[in-house]
Amino acid sequence: MLFSKLLPKEGNFFELFNQHADCILAAVQAFERLVTHYGDAQLREQHNREVDEAERAADRVTHEVTRLIHTTFITPIDREQIHGLINLMDDVADLLQDSAEAMALYDVRHMTEEISRLASLCVKCCERVRHAVSLLGRVADPAIAEAALKTCEEIDRLESDADRVLRSAMSKLFREEEDVRELIKLKAIYELLESVTDKCEDVANQIEGVILENS
Repeated sequence: MLFSKLLPKEGNFFELFNQHADCILAAVQAFERLVTHYGDAQLREQHNREVDEAERAADRVTHEVTRLIHTTFITPIDREQIHGLINLMDDVADLLQDSAEAMALYDVRHMTEEISRLASLCVKCCERVRHAVSLLGRVADPAIAEAALKTCEEIDRLESDADRVLRSAMSKLFREEEDVRELIKLKAIYELLESVTDKCEDVANQIEGVILENS
């Protein structure tokens, strides 16, 4: 079944997926800038706003996809797959916003090497999510489908890397951090960031399912 034959006349779900992936990438890049410039209060506030703006833009795309699911007679892939994919992608944007908000709410005073490493892995995961999503509309081509599946495998590996960083970070935190309040703050941030990569893996798994069923 060729995707091109199933595209609805009104609305383009693949383009909306791409728009949402762009929002995710904007959010994660703003978050990484937040971590990099955390010591500068003015830049910290600016980058927090950028994360919020990207998340709100992602929400608008999600709402448009949901509307089109109910108003488009023929969809390019199964409606449940569309709904599942856009919601998983939106979870990624939400978790990035949660991570930025948590650092402000918990009054985290400084960034750690572990936060920087996890943020970097989040960026890499989101970049690959963006690439995999960009290929979805063309997976009727076996070479494109194979490239998308390979990208999904890369996301899986990055999520495993984040798991290892999290375990190492927790071990170090409980061995070396004497301030209980600081321990609680950092533990929450570490877990939120690792959950971003978990959710990217969920997106990758959903994309794999779409490809295998529709290519």
